[in-house]
Amino acid sequence: MDHRLEMTLSREEFLRLLPGAVGPFTEEDGGFRGTDGPLRWRIRLIPLPELRVGRVVLPRYQVEIRLEGHTAGQAEAFLARFQRGFQRGGG
Repeated sequence: MDHRLEMTLSREEFLRLLPGAVGPFTEEDGGFRGTDGPLRWRIRLIPLPELRVGRVVLPRYQVEIRLEGHTAGQAEAFLARFQRGFQRGGG
């Protein structure tokens, strides 16, 4: 199962938040890999043009997530956990 998201954050911020979103992982072949028992996943970051709002410039990435061995319910749970790991609070 493949999923694509667009995220506005730096690579450094992505790496800082990734463990909380997916648990342990390894970085290889330009991407990130991990397992949860027999379930495997791979994430790739693809740079997109920066988002410019006036003088503010924000980095953007397309995030490709490939899930292997997941049922539909397991994939949904993985993606929900991933998205929670990157949520930002506001006021």
